[in-house]
Amino acid sequence: MACAAPTSAAVLSPSSSNPRAAGKLAAASIAKPFAQTLTAQNSFSGLRSSSSLRHFPLPASSCRSSHSARRSFVVRAGELPLVGNEAPDFEAEAVFDQEFINVKLSDYRGKKYVILFFYPLDFTFVCPTEITAFSDRCAEFEKLNTEVLGVSVDSVFSHLAWVQTDRKSGGLGDLKYPLISDVTKSVSKAYNVLIPDQGIALRGLVIIDKEGIIQHSTINNLAIGRSVDETLRTLQALQYVQENPDEVCPAGWKPGEKSMKPDPKLSKEYFAAI
Repeated sequence: MACAAPTSAAVLSPSSSNPRAAGKLAAASIAKPFAQTLTAQNSFSGLRSSSSLRHFPLPASSCRSSHSARRSFVVRAGELPLVGNEAPDFEAEAVFDQEFINVKLSDYRGKKYVILFFYPLDFTFVCPTEITAFSDRCAEFEKLNTEVLGVSVDSVFSHLAWVQTDRKSGGLGDLKYPLISDVTKSVSKAYNVLIPDQGIALRGLVIIDKEGIIQHSTINNLAIGRSVDETLRTLQALQYVQENPDEVCPAGWKPGEKSMKPDPKLSKEYFAAI
């Protein structure tokens, strides 16, 4: 039930009277790299500046890099925010350490990995179990140079009230990472997790690398909580293959376990050992 991703500027008009020309236009738009055709500004015009969306450009230096590790992790997928695309940038209000702050996603670019997760609403049931679980494991993410950010469509005032509520009463208590307010629903929409007819987000989670590229994405339905263990394991696998671009991680891989060479002959060494 997640809503469709923002449409590109290169959209074929339904009123076109020339099917052959329309076909050429459609083919041309598909052939262009995604980063050149996306115009997120138009899709989100009129939104409040506190939660405005814009395209998160990939630096030219990154595109020109001869290092195969970086180049192989930038995939021109068909629509945002599929894995391999640049993460939609945003700036929004948040609650952290019982204060109101501004969070800008691109501030982490070139510095940290980001775990960005969405949840439906404050003062609910599954949500506090996930939010507190991530907070309790925050030190493990910090060791991996990773920032955790939570997002819902609630206001910062609701976030603050929930943080100030004791855990034994269904509250959150103090958290070790910011809770972002997406009252305009623009961030949820940009990451394709918004349920339009309910006005809330599904349980989406993305891992964004230091270059601003989405490397992992999951979406759970409302009743299903997520695993911090699996998020941490996936992050560790991502960092490993980025540091070792000639290797890949098999199912369930954890640090210290044997990886695999993506080669018909060399991979036999892994299969022979299991």
